[in-house]
Amino acid sequence: MVPEKSYSEIVKIIQSARERAFYKVNEELIGMYFQIGKFVSENSREAAYGDSYVDGLADFFAKNYPELKGFTRRGLYRMRQFYEVYGNDEKVSAVLTQLLGLSGENIKVSTLLTQLSWTNHIQIMSACKTAEERYFYMALCAKEKYSTRELERQIDSGYYERFMLSQKSVVPTSSKTKSSAPTAFLDTYTLEFLDVPEIVSEKDLQTSIVKNLKNFILEIGKDFSFIGEEYRLQVGGHDYYVDLLFYHRGLSCLVAFELKIDEFKPEYVGKMNLYLEALDREVKKPNENPSVGVILCAKKDDEVVEYALSRSLSPTMVSEYKLKLIDKNLLQKKLKEYIELADPE
Repeated sequence: MVPEKSYSEIVKIIQSARERAFYKVNEELIGMYFQIGKFVSENSREAAYGDSYVDGLADFFAKNYPELKGFTRRGLYRMRQFYEVYGNDEKVSAVLTQLLGLSGENIKVSTLLTQLSWTNHIQIMSACKTAEERYFYMALCAKEKYSTRELERQIDSGYYERFMLSQKSVVPTSSKTKSSAPTAFLDTYTLEFLDVPEIVSEKDLQTSIVKNLKNFILEIGKDFSFIGEEYRLQVGGHDYYVDLLFYHRGLSCLVAFELKIDEFKPEYVGKMNLYLEALDREVKKPNENPSVGVILCAKKDDEVVEYALSRSLSPTMVSEYKLKLIDKNLLQKKLKEYIELADPE
């Protein structure tokens, strides 16, 4: 009897071919919209035409090619906007490229454009106010392969602002993880998907996260793979348990999450150091980087965190979580203040 494993290999071939076909079709579609946008933009600039050119073109398609979808007045304006937003810009900021951990010193906008779906492009153009924010979500979509719903959630949660604000946080890490660690962790995590008014115990928080693991991984990053909860570590004659243990593919290391429903306390660092040492000695494989710890608290005092971590040799991050979406206007104000402090000129 032929083993079913050989059948599954055929399925993989089919799925891979379908995926390549989808990306090829999407590439052609995005390229077409870009070219149409350029044509519409250049012709509607003429004083004799103006916006009436778009109206006339939409009417032309409606009368002569009703079967072609998307070429309404609104659709054509979006194509024109698409070209005008990206048509004269050849590359994304090298700084954002480095922060997102993408290969190459610079990523050309033309390369990124075809990696996103048209609905994702519309979402980004509609919601993002600056070029930096647009480039950020474009690169993030290409890296994480967001669906439109996932992208909408990240924008609504102020992921860009939270990410940029997180870069001010100092994370003491080993040399192998130091350059990449800031790209993998946020200073503040938004757990609105737990849909609870408050957390009364650390066990409740842990249980709620595990029940909503897909959404939690979307928040912390798709490079994280879940290993387990209450992961047992034996040190001497004692048993210790890591609340949540993950593996991060990009960093090639184990990541331990310690959950706290109160404000950060310095003594939490000592416990995390023990976990990381035990993981490195007993669980980490020879080809993997040193383990990283995330102490996730309801709130924290940044100065206390800085003092507590200043002499720690372990790669540990202290973050706080929010059970509701943070006001984006507040996040944008904080980011503006941070940028002004970082670059007073």
